[in-house]
Amino acid sequence: MLGVLINCITVIIGSIVGMIFKNLIPKRLTDGIMVAIGLCTIYIGIDGALKGDNTLVLILSMAIGTAIGFLLDIDGKINKFADFATRRFKGNDTSSASEGFVTACLIFCVGAMTLVGSIQAGVSGDNTMLITKAMLDLVSSLALASTFGVGVLLSSAFVFVFQGALVLIASFAGDFLSVSMQNEMICAGSVMIIGLGLNIIGVTKIKVANFIPAMFIAPAITPLLNKFIEIIM
Repeated sequence: MLGVLINCITVIIGSIVGMIFKNLIPKRLTDGIMVAIGLCTIYIGIDGALKGDNTLVLILSMAIGTAIGFLLDIDGKINKFADFATRRFKGNDTSSASEGFVTACLIFCVGAMTLVGSIQAGVSGDNTMLITKAMLDLVSSLALASTFGVGVLLSSAFVFVFQGALVLIASFAGDFLSVSMQNEMICAGSVMIIGLGLNIIGVTKIKVANFIPAMFIAPAITPLLNKFIEIIM
């Protein structure tokens, strides 16, 4: 759990620094930085999406996962929690803070480095990738907090719970996740990252959080589809 704790600390430090110097940074500069982060996010998503081996797994996992996500209204529940939490911080724009919370949670928690790093930490105790990711999140949280404020700081709690849960699950089930299953999980998560990047640069307003179940559907159906393909081939 060392890597998870370090990641949480870097998000907290970056968020605090970003909020402190928020008024000293020209808006056009923060807007430019956010576009740059959005473009980098899209690139990271495309790079991870190419790791998938079976397009059918991606299509089915996204369809099933999205249906579950929208029925459960994951995006709405996350936003309600963010609204409730940010109301306690007077002087903050609740809508902006909520958007920052959701955006930061997805950037910090949905991606190849999070998944692979958590599996490595859980299976072998190797925290190298999570610590590397923590350094990247330090910069991202600073830039995000200068735009969205306290919502980014609050995302550190979600980082701890989500990544911590992945590490614990990996410590028990990591050996059962084949490389193919991991790749399909990364692929599904990376498609969400692309959507998130498009949101950041202002092209779309996709409720990306509702796609999260697809990440867990993908590895579950991978063995079944691979077996089915073997039979029909």
